[in-house]
Amino acid sequence: MPMIVGVVAGAAVLALVFIVVVFKLMWRVAEPNEALIISGSKHRMEGLEEGMGFRIVTGRGTLVLPGVQAVRKLSLDLNETELSVDCVTHQGIPLKVRGVVIFKVGDDFVSIANAGRRFLDQQKLMSERVHNVFAGHLRSIVGGLTVEDMIRDRDKLTGQTRAACGTEMEKLGLIVDSLQIHEIEDPTGYIKNLAMPHAAAVQRDARIAQAEANRLATEAEQQAAARMAEATRDSEILQAGYQAERDNAAATSRQAGPLAEAQARQEVVVQETRVAELKAHRREQQLQADVRKPADAKAYEKRTLAEAERDVRISAAQAKAKETELAAAAEATRVTTAASAEAEATKARGAAAATATRATGEAEAAAAQARGIAIAESTRAKGLAEAAAIAARAAALAENQEAVVAQQLAENWPEIVKAGAGAFGNVEHMVLLNGAEGMSDMFTKALTMGGTGLGLARQLLASMNADGRVKGGGSPVNGATSGGAGSSSKRVPLDGES
Repeated sequence: MPMIVGVVAGAAVLALVFIVVVFKLMWRVAEPNEALIISGSKHRMEGLEEGMGFRIVTGRGTLVLPGVQAVRKLSLDLNETELSVDCVTHQGIPLKVRGVVIFKVGDDFVSIANAGRRFLDQQKLMSERVHNVFAGHLRSIVGGLTVEDMIRDRDKLTGQTRAACGTEMEKLGLIVDSLQIHEIEDPTGYIKNLAMPHAAAVQRDARIAQAEANRLATEAEQQAAARMAEATRDSEILQAGYQAERDNAAATSRQAGPLAEAQARQEVVVQETRVAELKAHRREQQLQADVRKPADAKAYEKRTLAEAERDVRISAAQAKAKETELAAAAEATRVTTAASAEAEATKARGAAAATATRATGEAEAAAAQARGIAIAESTRAKGLAEAAAIAARAAALAENQEAVVAQQLAENWPEIVKAGAGAFGNVEHMVLLNGAEGMSDMFTKALTMGGTGLGLARQLLASMNADGRVKGGGSPVNGATSGGAGSSSKRVPLDGES
């Protein structure tokens, strides 16, 4: 009994194994990218003609009777073929069109059946057949187009080619996934020549655009530079204004010293002038009190010395005043020149120029004031001295007219001698018997002949006024005589004079 059970179990197992093996041999499964074409039995499928003698299985499994039915596979993968077609356009221009066609067997049973009948054993020739189909239609379509149409509208060329090949591809059981025209070669250079005007226009526009960009950049740079220059100018103007203020303060401080010194010198000159006036007045009073007729010459000498000393001091005071005036004018001129140059250079420092001008005016006013005071004091001192001299001479003339006449004769002695020597002007030859003594006698006679010397003295006395001046605007008795042109006089010292 156990043996029977074991035999039955073994037979069952063998039967099961046999069934599995037979099933594996009979069962076929179609991959997603392939179609199984099973021939050897008649099957009716939707869309196919009745009794075509094979059936198509896609995406599922099916039983196949070994030895009775044959199973073959048709690939549904994508395929591509390169297009390189020599064409001639409507214009007669030869071109070479390069592209690619991507195609596959259609997914419907009709396309699979058509492709199976034509390419089941010749799938490697599928690309060649497709290339031939597209090459023929492409030549035909290009022959009806111009180069310009092909360049400007490639989609039109592509669409017409696909439309023309659609019917034939459907008969072959193929569908076109993509048709791309990669390149249109022009061995004659027509396309290049056609593009040259456009390229030139593009280059022109590019150059114009570049030039415009350069212009805008240059304008921007110039504007930036102008703004920088304007900022620099404003900064320099502000700095110049501050510098002008500093220079003005420095000039004011520099002028303060010379102005104070000039004022001090002016006071010194004034005081010296007053002292000189007091001394002269005192000496004049002393001389008037002490000098009498026997001492007229000595009094005259002292007065003359006092006048000379006073003239020296007055000249020194005038020189100092002139020096002060020139120093103030030079300093004012320097300040004015500096301020004017600074104002002309900056053109924006009106306030600084006004301040400089005001300082210059003050300096000039101070200099003019000092100059006027010095001149006034000098004139006053000179007038007082002349008045004193005139009074003294008038008094001397009233008291001792003979001394005055003697002084006038002494001062005009060169003219007297000249007039006496005129008697010998027309003498060509003169014989002297007693030598130098005879010459002295003759010269003495010439001087007294006709009253030449005494006559000149009488004329001087008659022409003198009570104030000691010669009639007709002549010089005082102590001055030079009013001789002719080119005449000169020399003062003869009196008694007691050196």
